[in-house]
Amino acid sequence: MGQRKKCKKVVRMLECKNYSEKIICKTLVEVNPTTISDSSIIPTINRYFYIPVSNTVLTNGVTIPSNLFYNDVGSQTTEFVIFNPNGYVNLYVNGVMQEGGLYMVNENALIINPTPGTIRAGTSIIVESLGFSSQLIL
Repeated sequence: MGQRKKCKKVVRMLECKNYSEKIICKTLVEVNPTTISDSSIIPTINRYFYIPVSNTVLTNGVTIPSNLFYNDVGSQTTEFVIFNPNGYVNLYVNGVMQEGGLYMVNENALIINPTPGTIRAGTSIIVESLGFSSQLIL
């Protein structure tokens, strides 16, 4: 049987007395170390690259199909891998991260909302999809 260890006192301001002096708490938290295991967070990152051959006017918005993008190993992709709910997607245009409200990505396309501007031919567009999973280490 594992022994119980007492952890340092947890401070919750509602239970503390005088705020200007040393903080003393009334509540102790006990942890049984035999029930706690280590875990690792494992990131998965997929990047997709596209360089338009002509100017892309954004005034009315634009949809760029996923099959126009190439992945990290240089192969043409058929769809974006989206990690939902344990992940997020970033968009980079000419190496600059774009604000989240400007675009949406689904498995089939990058959708850029209407905005004034043009993406010039030869400008890199990168979709970066990040996902996270956990692994328990016993």
